[in-house]
Amino acid sequence: MHDLVVVGAGPYGLSIAAHAAAAGFDLRLLGRAMASWRDHMPAGMFLKSEPWASDLSDPQGTGTLAAYAAAHGLRAEHGRPLPLATFADYGLWFAGRLPVPVEDRTVTTVAPHAGGYRVETADGAVLLTRCVAMAAGVLPLIRLPEPLRELPPGLASHSSDHRDLRRFRGRHVTVIGAGQAALETAALLAEAGARPLVLARAPRLRWNTPPLPLHRGPMATLRTPHSALGPGWSSWTWSRLPNAVRRLPARTRARIVENALGPAGAWWLRDRLEGVVPVRLGHRLVRAVAADGGVRLELAVDPAGGAGSGGGEPAVVETEHVLAATGFVTDLRRLEILDPSLRHAVRKVRGTTAPELTAGFESSRPGLFFAGLLTAPSFGPSMRFVHGATFTAGRLVRGVGRRLGGGRGAAQVPRPAASARGAAGWATGAAAGRPE
Repeated sequence: MHDLVVVGAGPYGLSIAAHAAAAGFDLRLLGRAMASWRDHMPAGMFLKSEPWASDLSDPQGTGTLAAYAAAHGLRAEHGRPLPLATFADYGLWFAGRLPVPVEDRTVTTVAPHAGGYRVETADGAVLLTRCVAMAAGVLPLIRLPEPLRELPPGLASHSSDHRDLRRFRGRHVTVIGAGQAALETAALLAEAGARPLVLARAPRLRWNTPPLPLHRGPMATLRTPHSALGPGWSSWTWSRLPNAVRRLPARTRARIVENALGPAGAWWLRDRLEGVVPVRLGHRLVRAVAADGGVRLELAVDPAGGAGSGGGEPAVVETEHVLAATGFVTDLRRLEILDPSLRHAVRKVRGTTAPELTAGFESSRPGLFFAGLLTAPSFGPSMRFVHGATFTAGRLVRGVGRRLGGGRGAAQVPRPAASARGAAGWATGAAAGRPE
C-alpha cells in the first residue's frame, strides 16, 4: 500500500509531489502534467498574475519561474505579461525535475478501502494507498449558466472547452462574463476573425491598473503593500495569512471568497477590447433556445446597465454560438471521481458545499486531503490562484506525515526554503531531469 497518491498534475499536484518526494513518502502522481493550461485555455492568452507570484513550490525553493526563465534565456519580469504557453512549459520543466514520474493516467474512482483508499484509473490500474491528495484542478468545477445546460454542445460551451479559437472565424459568438477569461477570450476571438459580443450582468467593466513599481519608498509601501494577489492590505492578508483566514467564522470566510478579488480585466488587455468588441452591460441571461441553426438568448436588462440597456425592457440576442466564461464553483459534489460515500460524508464548510479542512488540508475523512479551488472556503482567495500552491504543498505534506505517523512523521517533512538558491540544487541523483 502506498503512502500517498496525488490525483492531478497541475501546479498544486506537482508542488505537493515535490514536497512529498522530499519527505521520502512512497508516492504516486497521476494525471496529465499541466493539462488545464496546455489543453483547456485558448492559445494566445497571457498569465494575469505577475511572474514572481506564479511559482510552483519545492522544498529547496529552486524550481521557481525565475529559475526556469534564466535557464532558458527568457524574460519573466514584473509588469511584463507572460505568455500562458511559457507558464505551461515551466510547469513541464518543473515536472521533469521531480524525483517521481508524472503518470499520464486518468483517475476514474477514489473510494474507501480498508486502511485507506482505492484509486482506479481508466486504463484499469488499481492503486491502494493510505492517503490521497485531491488536486484535480478546476475542470470538474466549471460553472455553466442554467439556461445553457440544455443546448446542444455545438451551440454552447465553456471557455475551458477551447484551445484553438480559429474555429469561430467569421461566426457571431456571444461571450458571457465580465472577468479576465471572458474579456481576453472575446479579444482573442476578434483577433481570430470572429464577431464576438460580450454580455455581462455587471453594470460596468472593472480593469486592473498597471502594477506599482516593486521598489518604492517606505511610506508608499506601507500605504499600499505589494502582494501576490495585487496591491493593498486586503490582498496582502489573503495572500500571506491563509491560516488566519481559516480561523474566521465560516460565514465570514464564505463572504470573503465570494466577494474578494472580483471579476476584472488585466490592464494590458484594455486596448485590445475597448472599441473593438461590443459590450452589453447589465444584461442577465434568462432563457436560451436553439433557433435557425443558432441560439436565441432572452435577457433581463437592468436599467442601470448603461447606455443601450433598454430602460428595463427585456432584450433578445441572436447568435451562432454562446461561450460562457463564467468561472468555476467550489462544489465538492462536482468531483465525481470521488465515491459518493466520500462526497456526501465529508464535512462541509457551513453554508457551502466545499470541504471543511484542518490546518494540514485534511478533510473529516482521515487520509483524504484536498488542494486548489475547493480549499478556498477554508483558506481564502489565494487558493484560487497558482500562488496558493506554495502555501498548500508543505502544509499538506506535513499533514500527511502526521496521518501516517511512525517513521515518516511530520518531523521528517522538510519545510520549504525561504528563497530560491538557483536552479542547479534541486534535481540531483539518478532521477534528475526525468522526462514526463
